Amino acid sequence: MQRLTADSVTLGYDQRVIAENLSVEIPDHSFTVIVGPNACGKSTLLRALSRMLKPSRGRVLLDGQSIHGLPAKKVAKTLGLLPQSSIAPEGITVGDLVARGRYPHQGLLRQWSPEDERVVQESMASTGVGELADRYVDELSGGQRQRVWIAMALAQQTPLLLLDEPTTYLDIQHQIDVLDLCAELHETQGRTLVAVLHDLNHAARYATHLIAMREGEVVAEGAPGEIVTAELVERVFGLRCQVIPDPETGTPLVVPAARVRGARGVEKTSSSAGPA
Repeated sequence: MQRLTADSVTLGYDQRVIAENLSVEIPDHSFTVIVGPNACGKSTLLRALSRMLKPSRGRVLLDGQSIHGLPAKKVAKTLGLLPQSSIAPEGITVGDLVARGRYPHQGLLRQWSPEDERVVQESMASTGVGELADRYVDELSGGQRQRVWIAMALAQQTPLLLLDEPTTYLDIQHQIDVLDLCAELHETQGRTLVAVLHDLNHAARYATHLIAMREGEVVAEGAPGEIVTAELVERVFGLRCQVIPDPETGTPLVVPAARVRGARGVEKTSSSAGPA
């Protein structure tokens, strides 16, 4: 059994069911990315896997035990979460925010230690925010803040790290920077990463395991090179496209069908347009 699984869970908010009888296994030491159209249940699934949302039926299992039956600190030592919208306390510095990642390791008999200081410094160095330690978080750019939040999650030293749309609101350069950092953490530290992404091409480039969802169900999962096809993209997203090898990485690259204007100015997809 993998360390993190969802076993026949029903998920929703109040009386609205988002997913029913959903089962997922996150492969250990993978960079798993969950994709799908808006409101398909991908962020809801991540919230359930992170213990933020309790299933009305079924169980989320962490190391074979119900995650909701485990002590909060035990979960926090095993699983870190970067939520979609992270808000830092007003007037907090980068160093102080990253240090909060050490909270699960504190206790009545164990206060701040040289080991905690070392981990915080290493987490900031690995995310490239060490020089910002004395800066206020609310003074930083969006890309810098996202790296700070990742540094705090790293300071927890959890083998599992969940990220809900970590590239939201970032420009393309900072999106790539954050995803490159995630890939490096996965490759060099052997961490299991689970991320929700909107950009299918980013998902196909960075994921080692891809989960495609639609209407609360898993439509396909596996290595991107094995499952990302034009048929799958149209089935999941309703988008006609071609899938070609990415010239940089060889991973699947989704190229949406172009639109052309007909004789009367009516737009249609190039793949459906007739002879000129």
